[in-house]
Amino acid sequence: MRNANIFKSGVIVAALLVSARLMAQEPQTGTDYVKPFQPEAFRTWSIGVNGGAMYLGSFFGQDDYKGRKTELGYGAYVKKQILPSFGLQADYFRGKLSANTSHLNGQDQAGPNASFSTDLHWAASISGNFTFANINFRQRESVIQPYATVGAGMAEYRPTYTTTAGATTVSHNIPELIIPVGAGVKFRVTDGVNLDLGYKVTFVNSDNIDGYTRGVNDKYSYAHAGLEFALGDKSRPQLASHNIVSDIERDYSGRYDQLKSELDEQKQKNQQMEDKFNQTLVDTDKDGVVDLFDKCPGTPAGTAVDGSGCPLPERKPEVKVYITEEDKRVVAEAIKNLEFDFGKATIRESSFASLTRVADLLKSKNFSLKLAGHTDDVGSAASNMKLSKARAESVKQFLISRGANPSRIEATGYGEDQPIASNKTEAGRQQNRRVEFTLF
Repeated sequence: MRNANIFKSGVIVAALLVSARLMAQEPQTGTDYVKPFQPEAFRTWSIGVNGGAMYLGSFFGQDDYKGRKTELGYGAYVKKQILPSFGLQADYFRGKLSANTSHLNGQDQAGPNASFSTDLHWAASISGNFTFANINFRQRESVIQPYATVGAGMAEYRPTYTTTAGATTVSHNIPELIIPVGAGVKFRVTDGVNLDLGYKVTFVNSDNIDGYTRGVNDKYSYAHAGLEFALGDKSRPQLASHNIVSDIERDYSGRYDQLKSELDEQKQKNQQMEDKFNQTLVDTDKDGVVDLFDKCPGTPAGTAVDGSGCPLPERKPEVKVYITEEDKRVVAEAIKNLEFDFGKATIRESSFASLTRVADLLKSKNFSLKLAGHTDDVGSAASNMKLSKARAESVKQFLISRGANPSRIEATGYGEDQPIASNKTEAGRQQNRRVEFTLF
């Protein structure tokens, strides 16, 4: 029992040290961020050593001997972490088992034997290691890692037993199949070292490990403490203790902040462009000529002005004019060739020549002209109304800049309210995006 007391004292001291570390630890700030879905960024191999108390049986079921003793066992393992919550572990173990019937009060439950001692020469197994609770939103790395293991392997042992008559028998070496099942918890001491406290029950596929057969397979327990060392680049975190969900959350937040910044920047650029465009349409003296082309600013209200914004000479009596087929052809050609930049009211240079001929027509025959802007139904009704008005105004200002009389030009926008074709097809939408010219 002395070995057991020493082991228990060591476990208590280790637990107190780890608890003190946890209480003093500040939540991590996220310097261990790893881009999601990058398995090569982690340390996945580790080795471990452990030692502790082993004894016949477990916490459940009946054993052949009641006077079981606590003996020393020790082992080592190599582990490959495949997923944050699962790894494969190759274990090696060695130890000793012993017991007697001193606690049976004269009842010999172990049959003819009074005691036994078994040397477990070696035990080797492959186990699946399942890690739990390694997702923690407050800390990027989990300090506490509960786990469970289950596996299968082989062991070789030699029982020595003493009968009630005092005769001692040494058996031969026995190889046997084993199934180890365990649970425990690991405490992250440093980025590459974990303290491992665990308990394992190994089920033996026979009933002779204690030298006595009664028809129920034997088992033995191993309570241990040890250290696990992560292998590989020290700058990389351990996969088993790393918080993958935290990485995904931080990656999403970073992408969101970047997109929001880009959107805000684009909104600012759009506002600047809109402000510049609105400045080109300012007509301070309300004479129908925008300030950009007005050569006579400050014209009194109601004064008739020419295309440059200067007062017209006294108007002569109007002479009745007639619209010819040639006049209609000039207007139709201007409508056909009229093009704007996409989503804007800027007239493309390819439309200048035909619009100039319309301006010459207005000057030479003193016609009046009504401009009606229309759009398709793509976008909001308010933005379409604004765009149709702006395009009609752009055509008016162009004609005025070529000498047309602004008082004889009317520009109106109707938005998407007066389609001439279906907006369900691209061809129909193209027809609806237009500026109509009406001479009178």
